[in-house]
Amino acid sequence: MNRSDVDIFISGGGIAGLTAAAAFAHQGLSVIIADPSIPPETIGADGSDLRSTAFLAPARQLLEGIGLWAAVADYAEPLNTLRVIDCHGKPPEPRTDRAFQSTDLGAPSFGWNLPNWLTRKVLTETLSSSATVDLRLGVGFARLVTREREAIVTLTSGDQVRARLAIAADGRASPLRAAAGIGCKTTRYGQKALAFIVAHDLAHDNVSTELYLSGGAFTTVPLPDHKGQHCSAIVWMNDGAEAVRLSALSDDAFSAAATTRSCQVLGNMTLLSPRNVWPIVTQEAEVLTSERVALMAEAAHVLPPIGAQGLNTSLRDVSILAALAASDKAALGTRDFLAAYEKARGRDIRLRAQFIDLYNRICRSDLPPLQDLRSAGLKLVHDVAPLRRKIMTAGMGR
Repeated sequence: MNRSDVDIFISGGGIAGLTAAAAFAHQGLSVIIADPSIPPETIGADGSDLRSTAFLAPARQLLEGIGLWAAVADYAEPLNTLRVIDCHGKPPEPRTDRAFQSTDLGAPSFGWNLPNWLTRKVLTETLSSSATVDLRLGVGFARLVTREREAIVTLTSGDQVRARLAIAADGRASPLRAAAGIGCKTTRYGQKALAFIVAHDLAHDNVSTELYLSGGAFTTVPLPDHKGQHCSAIVWMNDGAEAVRLSALSDDAFSAAATTRSCQVLGNMTLLSPRNVWPIVTQEAEVLTSERVALMAEAAHVLPPIGAQGLNTSLRDVSILAALAASDKAALGTRDFLAAYEKARGRDIRLRAQFIDLYNRICRSDLPPLQDLRSAGLKLVHDVAPLRRKIMTAGMGR
């Protein structure tokens, strides 16, 4: 058994965990980050995350500040407009259609879209050359013992890590969170989401479109052209049984169904990738900290895929943890440090979870009164300029 002493141990090598490791390493802190999985090399490989994330302006600023943005910038596609369409009927047709422009906030773009699988691969390759990050892939968290001055972590390899702070960034079923004795509250909707990539006839013009109908949203996320074809990543929320039915269709039948559900806003769609299916939940940890342990990302909060809030909320966790460490490195992992993190992030996470939970319930409903409310609410939020700017600013995390 090998023993290592570091400033920070991170369980979970997803995008948020890797970004956190880079943020701490940028300050000269030593980090060990472990993950039982190895990032897929290609989009079609087993375990490849087919979702795409819009890195909103604060998230880009974080990556720029710690030297990571240059590694992913060439793969990013700007998101200049968010179009929201309330639909009705079978087949669906637009009822209310509004576009939110980044220029309303004086910004050229809301964010920059990156495929999740590729982002994780590039960040892993970038960190592998870091002098202060020990990246252990194929190795997971096994056990935790905490003391007043340190966290002692045992890995599945049998190696032991002593750290001033242990961070759980290991997903919604976080083993480190469980070992720390922190429970969580989960709200289930009976929904599942399909994630996949399509080619389409019409250019997306850097517009992301959310089309609402009973069952949930159908969201198009602009990607760079691929082999001369216009491309977008899609997240399609549905009632669980319908999502399972759709996932079993042939590629041609599935492409036709996606084209119909999209109201042909991008013309005909052709499936280019495998399909991922995962359950939609809202999940919140009861607390964000315990002795020498901090939770972040999906170990702390899971949100339905609406409004690009998921990973961007996770990267706000990273920003706060990094800022607290920078302000007083000697306090890293202490009670005061952890209390400051809980105070800074707890309320924001609760409010975002409550808002997105309500929004999802209204947007997926097939009850006529709620459908009318959905349409009227979209008109109100967009057409009243001060309200529109306030909502857009809150969504950006500013």
